[in-house]
Amino acid sequence: MSYIARPKVSHPALARNELGLTMRDYEGGMSTLCAGCGHDSITGALIQAAFELSIPPHRMAKLSGIGCSSKTPAYFASSSHGFNSVHGRMPSVSTGAAAVNGRLQYIGISGDGDSLSIGIGQFVHAMRRNLNMLYLIEDNGVYGLTKGQFSASADVGSTAKRGEVNEQPAIDPCLLAIAAGCGFVARGFSGDRAQLAPLLKAGLSHRGFAMIDVISPCVTFNDHEGSTKSYRFTRERAFPIGHTDFIPPEVEIKAEVGSGETRRVGLHGGGSILLRKLAEEYDVGDRGAAYRYLHARHGQGEVVTGLLFVEEGGADMHELSRLGETPLADLPYDRLCPGSDALAELQQRLR
Repeated sequence: MSYIARPKVSHPALARNELGLTMRDYEGGMSTLCAGCGHDSITGALIQAAFELSIPPHRMAKLSGIGCSSKTPAYFASSSHGFNSVHGRMPSVSTGAAAVNGRLQYIGISGDGDSLSIGIGQFVHAMRRNLNMLYLIEDNGVYGLTKGQFSASADVGSTAKRGEVNEQPAIDPCLLAIAAGCGFVARGFSGDRAQLAPLLKAGLSHRGFAMIDVISPCVTFNDHEGSTKSYRFTRERAFPIGHTDFIPPEVEIKAEVGSGETRRVGLHGGGSILLRKLAEEYDVGDRGAAYRYLHARHGQGEVVTGLLFVEEGGADMHELSRLGETPLADLPYDRLCPGSDALAELQQRLR
């Protein structure tokens, strides 16, 4: 993984979060990606989200597979834990790490090639286990690291830089995630940090598997006329499903609003919003409706961005596996390795 250290210089007037840290404390090495790559914009949004949530960098664990996207962990939170695995195998490495120490904030960075081709099986099973992590797909529709072949997320009719036309149907990671039972599904655009940063904060705060597909144009191989993953195509056809914001947990705000009525409601921090209850509105808690809506919009050539589906309260991998409150990494040796007699007794029960 390419890595160039940043100079450790920061202005004394920089804003500080609850930990007393500045944005510079969440940065990593200098990027070696192509100038204008959408992945670098995602890195900036990640730095902003982690800073605003006051996540201790040493309690973060970044994991990736292979591809341009998998270089991203080197570019933020340099003092955190990190592991660059092999192609498509990041979910299993994340599962093992989380099983040993579930108190870390796990962030998986992947790409459309890494997650939707060789790694699609592991991707689906990480969702099935409801692994407690934020899983980002930096989606550009091509294998940028190996010179621009179509990936599994390339749309039918999309043209490559050299003129080839893709004739195979695309795998939509959001449709896949909703159908697979994922409890948090969203899509963002690397060129819209105002929407992306709150989505990342919500995903980082969600207990369980949070998947965010981020359209991230490849300026070298997939930013031309005819590409459905280019900056121009995405900006012209982006269809936000609502204003995206994230408010940290506070005392619950309650407001009774009748159907078709409006009411101004005060928010934490002194602001307010004008609520209007509509007869028909997008419901992020309806899995079936989310799937149908996304499928219909996709059929019209629109790129739907925003929080697509969320389901709170589901048991994550630690609860399902009954791993207990103490991370395995903190257990004493005699509990981790009870001896040959305990092993013989276990084997006897399984016979």
